[in-house]
Amino acid sequence: MSAQPRILNASDIDDLVGRIDVRGVLEDMFRSLADGQAVQPPQTVSLFPGNNGDFITYLGVMAGQNVFGAKLSPYIPGEGKALVTAWTLLMSMESGVPLLLCDSMRLTTERTAATSVIAADHLAGEEAGVLTIIGTGAVGLAHLRYAQAIRPWSEIRLCSPSAAGKPDLPKRTEQGTPIVIGTDANAAAAGADVVMLCTSAGKPVIDVTGLKPGVVVTSISTNVPNAHEVDPAALNGLDVYCDYRATTPASAGEMKLAAAAGTWSAEALRGDLPELVAGRAAAPSGDRPVFFRSIGLGLEDVAAALAVLRGLED
Repeated sequence: MSAQPRILNASDIDDLVGRIDVRGVLEDMFRSLADGQAVQPPQTVSLFPGNNGDFITYLGVMAGQNVFGAKLSPYIPGEGKALVTAWTLLMSMESGVPLLLCDSMRLTTERTAATSVIAADHLAGEEAGVLTIIGTGAVGLAHLRYAQAIRPWSEIRLCSPSAAGKPDLPKRTEQGTPIVIGTDANAAAAGADVVMLCTSAGKPVIDVTGLKPGVVVTSISTNVPNAHEVDPAALNGLDVYCDYRATTPASAGEMKLAAAAGTWSAEALRGDLPELVAGRAAAPSGDRPVFFRSIGLGLEDVAAALAVLRGLED
């Protein structure tokens, strides 16, 4: 690796995304985390004086790849809409010098989608044929790009309340699978084998209690306080997995609310992504729906930055 840091802005990242292996680097990272060769410190929120915003620090160490780093994401209030940015600094464990400083807004979308798809690939049955994605923004479409090839889907459903007003949504995948566009989330989820929730909702998006046993539901985070895309009361009827058992239950809205209500405990987790990737997690029971919850990790941001650096060097 070069000792000179590279600085990439958002347009540079957009140009690179199509030729970097975010999923592969994330899988290596989760395997390293399972083997004790990666460290995931807690994320921290630092307030600006005078209630003038804050920034979140996401940290991670990947010893096997000899890198460590941090993503800094500030929230800056202003006239009208607040400003939210994110930049990741990647550094060498060998030389101690910066290797890369890059805008990570797009990378956050990419690593979020890749993380969900890694989980779905490990948890869904090989016979899974129908994929539903709830959310037609950048995050939902990223999930579609990563998920379209993990199974020989017979049908893919893309759904959001505004989907009917988006004529540019894809009608087929690169593999030729037809994409059905819809606006009713529960109707789109009915009969699906994998349901990916990709919204910024702060309350339940679908009724998971009506889903068939074995269906895999993935869910992501948003900055709404205690945000949850499924009903917290439903967790005790699901096989629950997460991205990292050491941090997710204390941060994910539905898990916090269910634990506070006494209806669910983190002890009921069947596995996390390090355990799934390493082959050490309990398999889904097959008797009820499967729920995977991601909150996003600093290690995912470090891994995504490493994928960018490798893309530059190839």
